[in-house]
Amino acid sequence: MTKHTVSAADHELIGAATDLIKTRYLENRHHIAAAVRGKSGKIYTGLHLDTYVGRASVCAEAVALGQAMSAGEKEIEAIVSVRHPRPREQHREVQLVSPCGICREMLNDFAPGAAVLLDGEAGIHRRPVEALLPDKYRRKP
Repeated sequence: MTKHTVSAADHELIGAATDLIKTRYLENRHHIAAAVRGKSGKIYTGLHLDTYVGRASVCAEAVALGQAMSAGEKEIEAIVSVRHPRPREQHREVQLVSPCGICREMLNDFAPGAAVLLDGEAGIHRRPVEALLPDKYRRKP
């Protein structure tokens, strides 16, 4: 498998996130779900927690990563984020989305080397988390 090839395990990861958001979607509360696969092969999911005070909201990627870390995972192999359409939107399918900037920072810190599953012009593909945040600031010892 090449670096950018999507595997059966990646499709399973997408399915876990998609199933979660289809089951738990609630407008203005939960519109993003994420799934991470640890080195163990186990999948952990998380749901976006939208709040009336935006700064208090928690991204699905952080919830999923926290689930994995709480279960003892030391390394994350892959992550995917999906978005449920709002009722007024024309498209009706759950779509893969790229992690936000804050999540890109968090993933670089807690899941270096992980692949992020994205949907681009050429279809679903893998990108290293580091590629989503070039020239990341790092503290010097």
